[in-house]
Amino acid sequence: MKKQTLKAYFRTINWLGNDIVDWNSGGMCYSLDGTKKQDQKYYYGFNCDSSITSDCGTYAFIYKRLGTKGLLLKNGEVLREINRSYYQSEVYEYPAAFINYKGKTYLIHCPNSYCQLDFEDVETGEIMTDKVERNPRDIFHSRLEVSPNHQFLLSKGWIWHPVDVIEVYDIEQCFIDPTYLDIEKSISNLSVEICSAAFIDNDKILLCASAEEPFDDENMVPPNHLAIWNFKTNQIEKVIKPSIETRNVFAINENLCWDLYQYPKIIDLNNGNIIGEFPEINSGLQSSSIIRKENLTKIAFNRHSKQIAIALDGTIEVLSV
Repeated sequence: MKKQTLKAYFRTINWLGNDIVDWNSGGMCYSLDGTKKQDQKYYYGFNCDSSITSDCGTYAFIYKRLGTKGLLLKNGEVLREINRSYYQSEVYEYPAAFINYKGKTYLIHCPNSYCQLDFEDVETGEIMTDKVERNPRDIFHSRLEVSPNHQFLLSKGWIWHPVDVIEVYDIEQCFIDPTYLDIEKSISNLSVEICSAAFIDNDKILLCASAEEPFDDENMVPPNHLAIWNFKTNQIEKVIKPSIETRNVFAINENLCWDLYQYPKIIDLNNGNIIGEFPEINSGLQSSSIIRKENLTKIAFNRHSKQIAIALDGTIEVLSV
C-alpha cells in the first residue's frame, strides 16, 4: 500500500484518467506527480459537493449530495440543469451515473420521481425510458454504479422503514423495455440488510451486510459479513467474516477490497483479515445511502487503477494498493 498527499483547494473531487479533477473549480486537475493545471475557465456559483465523470471524459455532472439540483457539463460548460424530487432528498445520496450505450452517453438519474430510474441522452436531453407507462416500485434509488462493461446497473438505495437494499438491472433490457426498471431484482435466500456493495467484475458483486438482524432464519449471509454474489447465476459464492467492522466497501478484485468506514483499510476476501490500513486518515462514517448530514468526507474511487482519493482540509490523500 502507498499513500501520497497532494495540496489542493477543491469543491468536488473525481477521477479523470489518472488525474483528480474538480469540475466546480474551473476543471482544476491535480496530477500524481504534484503538478496541476486548469482545463476549463468556469467556476459555478452553485453549492455542490459531488461530481461524476463519463468514461470518455467529455461529460461531467456536479451536484449536491443531499440536494435536488445539479449541472450537466460538456467540456466544462453547462449543457443544462438536472433535478430530482424533493421527497426525502435531504437525507439520502443523489442517484446519478453515466453509461455508454451503442456509442452514446446517457445520464441515469431520477428526474420524474424518487423511485423511477430513467436514462437521459446527455446531448439532446431526451428521456429514453419514459415512452411507456411506468409503475415503479417504492424504492429510493441511490449510489448508482455501472459494471465495467457498461451492461449492468447497480442501485444501492433503501426502502421503508428504512432498510438498505440493492437492485441490479440489465441496461440493454431496460432500453428495450423500460418497465424492466420497475421489477424487483432479488437475491436468492438473502434476508439481511445490505448497507454497501460494489461490482467486482462483470459477473460478481461484493456485498456488505449491516449489523441489523436478518428478516428470517433462512439467510445465506449473516449480519456483519461480506459476501460475493454472482448476479448472473443468482448465487452467493462466498461468505467472509471480516476481522473488523466494514460498512463502505469498494472492490479491488475477487480477493481484495477497500473498506472506508472510519479509516481506509484493505480486507483479504479469503480470510477477512486486514492486510493494510491507514488509521491516521479519517474517511468518514458512511454506512448507508441514508446520510442525513452535510460536509461528508469526499471520496473518489478509480475503478481502473483501484486507487482511492480522500479530500481532507487542504489536501487530497491518494491511496494505492
